[in-house]
Amino acid sequence: MNIHDLEAFVAVVETGSIVGASARLNLTQPGVTRRVQNLEEQLATHLLDRQSKPLKPTASGREAYEHGRRVLRSLEDLKAGVSPDGEVRGEFRLGIMPYLSTSALSEPLDSLRAAFPRLTLRITSSLSPRLVEQVLHSEIDAVAVCLAEGVAPPPELVGDDLGVQAVLLVASPSLGVPKPAELNDLARYPWVLNETGCGFRTFIRHRFEAARLPFHVGVEAQGADLRMSLVARGHGIGVVTPGALSGSQWRDAVEVVDCPGFKPQVRCWLLHRPPAGRLARPIAVFRDALAEALKGPMPLMS
Repeated sequence: MNIHDLEAFVAVVETGSIVGASARLNLTQPGVTRRVQNLEEQLATHLLDRQSKPLKPTASGREAYEHGRRVLRSLEDLKAGVSPDGEVRGEFRLGIMPYLSTSALSEPLDSLRAAFPRLTLRITSSLSPRLVEQVLHSEIDAVAVCLAEGVAPPPELVGDDLGVQAVLLVASPSLGVPKPAELNDLARYPWVLNETGCGFRTFIRHRFEAARLPFHVGVEAQGADLRMSLVARGHGIGVVTPGALSGSQWRDAVEVVDCPGFKPQVRCWLLHRPPAGRLARPIAVFRDALAEALKGPMPLMS
C-alpha cells in the first residue's frame, strides 16, 4: 500500500473535498483523485460517497480512515523518535469547545507554540458531543471539552480532569424573577442558551427533569454577546461566568439571579486516544497551561 495514497484519502476526508486536499498536500486535483482511486483499487472497495457535498467516507471509508490516521501517526512518531534534534514535528489536531476557546487560545496556545515551534496546529471548534465523537474516531488528536457534572468521558479515551467550572444565572430586572428564587420559580421562565450539546444546558435540563419541572428554552442562539443582549432585553434567563459578567457591556442591564439550591456547573476535561506517542509532551504542555488558565476569571461563553 502506498503511503502517499493513504495521505491523500485522509486529507480528502478531513477537508471534505478534493480541492481542500489538493491545497493541503500541494498537489493538483487530478493527482489527489488518482491517489484516492489507487487506494480504492488496492482495498477493492469504494471509500468515498461522491454524491455527498462535502465529500463523506462510506462505511468502509470510515474504517479505512480510522486505521489510516493511526498508520500516519505511527509514521510521524517514528520520524520524531529518530530525529537527531528530538524536535516534535508534524500535525497536532486540537479540538476546543467554544466556552473554553478564549482561555485555551491565549496562554496555553502560546506555551504550546513556544515549546514546539515545528509543530503544525490545526484547531477545530465545536460543542463537546461532536468533539468527543471526533477524537473517538481519530479525526482529532486531543479535545478540551466540558461535560455535565457526573458524566464520565468514554472509557476508550484518556481523560485529564481540569476541574469544575461554575456560572452565574442572570436575567433582566423586567423579567421579575423572585429574590431569592427557588428552582420551581425558575421553571416559570424561558431560558436563553446555546444549542443542544452545550454542557451547561445539559446540566440545567437534567436538574429540572429530576425535579419533574418544565424546562423551556425560549431562544437558542450562538454567540456570547448575542445571548447576553437577549437576556438584557428580557427574553429569558441566561448563564455567564463571574469574570465575563464584570467585563460585559450588558452588565448594568442584568442582575444576578440568587437561587441558593441551584448552582449550574460542568467539569472540564482534556481527552485523547491512547497512546499519545510523539504528542505526549505537547498534550501535557497544553493540558497544564489550560488547567492554570481555568483557575482565573473565565470569558463569556461563546
